[in-house]
Amino acid sequence: MSKKEDSFKKIVSHAKQYGFIFPSSEIYDGLNAVYDYGHNGVELKNNIREYWWKSMVHLNQNIVGLDASILMHPTTWKASGHVDAFNDPLIDNKDSKKRYRADVLVEDYVYKIEEKIEKEILKAQKKFGEDFDKEKFVSTSPKIAEYNNKTKKILTRLNTSLEKDNLDDVKDLIESLEISCPESGSKNWSKVKQFNLMFTTKFGASSDNAMELYLRPETAQGIFVNFLNIQKSGRMKLPFGIAQTGKAFRNEIVARQFVFRMKEFEQMEMQFFVKPGSQKKWYSYWKENRLKWHLSLGLDKKYYRFHDHQKLAHYAEEACDIEFKFPFGFKELEGIHSRTNFDLSNHEKFSGKKLKYFDNLTNVSYVPYVVETSIGLDRMFLALFSSSLKEEILPDGSSRTFLKLPPSLAPIKIAILPLIKKDGLPEIAKKIFNDLRFEFNVAYDEKDAIGKRYRRQDALGTPFCVTIDHQTLEDGTLTIRYRDDMKQKRIKIDSINSTIAKSSNILNLLKNL
Repeated sequence: MSKKEDSFKKIVSHAKQYGFIFPSSEIYDGLNAVYDYGHNGVELKNNIREYWWKSMVHLNQNIVGLDASILMHPTTWKASGHVDAFNDPLIDNKDSKKRYRADVLVEDYVYKIEEKIEKEILKAQKKFGEDFDKEKFVSTSPKIAEYNNKTKKILTRLNTSLEKDNLDDVKDLIESLEISCPESGSKNWSKVKQFNLMFTTKFGASSDNAMELYLRPETAQGIFVNFLNIQKSGRMKLPFGIAQTGKAFRNEIVARQFVFRMKEFEQMEMQFFVKPGSQKKWYSYWKENRLKWHLSLGLDKKYYRFHDHQKLAHYAEEACDIEFKFPFGFKELEGIHSRTNFDLSNHEKFSGKKLKYFDNLTNVSYVPYVVETSIGLDRMFLALFSSSLKEEILPDGSSRTFLKLPPSLAPIKIAILPLIKKDGLPEIAKKIFNDLRFEFNVAYDEKDAIGKRYRRQDALGTPFCVTIDHQTLEDGTLTIRYRDDMKQKRIKIDSINSTIAKSSNILNLLKNL
């Protein structure tokens, strides 16, 4: 097992052991690529969602929210292009009997070349030390130029073949690169075939006259069909946005990498409606704005990069991803797309209803253009969780595992720990617990030695622990311990609330924006 695989295995194990994520219906051997969020996972997930919602809706006067239904009229998906074009190119390995996305196999091959580039840069960095000029080295190194040319050539060919639906050439590309099955090492590949990702269900009282519906593969279409409802009832003027969070469903045959690619997942999307001709300006604005949101969480810039799409979706004029460096490499975390007026125009065409905006200033009606921001909540969860899980060796030679989550997003904000279960200490501790739980998610723990309890809270990502000891009885002070550096200091009981709020209130993150 490689170091990366071992690291990722630890992340999955930690998530289960500490109540963050469980395999769905595990007692029946589970379902492939379906997961349940446990008692700590749901708190972290809710906090991420709340931060997105407050920053997107509450901080923007011209963006409002929506909660559209999962079930929609089937013609919605004909109009959106999903019935005809929502496909993945799949390929089977004849020896291992494993199925893969053909484009992902090629992209993973390219990522390995990109890793070689990173190794060259690190090697040069060590050699030249403080005198190292990364930009100059990358632009002048023949080896890196060779690697970059190779990746560009591969991706250009892949995207051209997919655009032309030339699946035979996609297979030829895989074979010419000598890509083998990740599980068996075999290079015995089948033909590449397209597979539609939408789930179907029945809508009606009896099977004889039931209508076939789709479980929505994205939340965006609920926004588009409600465009005029929101615009008129909210008296919205362009430019304005509509945001929503909710479940989406895709029949991912090759779902993998834990909650990164699932069959049932949650999206946080915002469609920003603009005057035709202004979409480039707003596309640039939302690219910058969304990266700023991610960086406000305090993770290192090195985890993020932009990736501009060479192969555009059928509705897109421009598109890019904010990629995050997951344990398995840089992968899409959020997409920013300039969707033109494709969606509203097509819904006009298929429904026969006008979806135009009337501009009072010019007395002209037109179909607005749209800039979309779309982030997977589960992927955001995994990005935060995986990058926050730390292991360190302490001065005494022992080790500890802790989740260095932003305090504002941590599932539990503070743990109340009586030093021992007697001498009146539990009574004081429980009173503090009861006072604090109206404002914070608080844990109470009196089992095991205090050191073990600290370690348990570290593993949960709890930013603060307070210990009630015998000195508390004497002077009304207690010990507060900080998760990240394990430093401790004594504070007054009546200052706990302000101390915790100062660091863990979500307002602290919002003010960073």
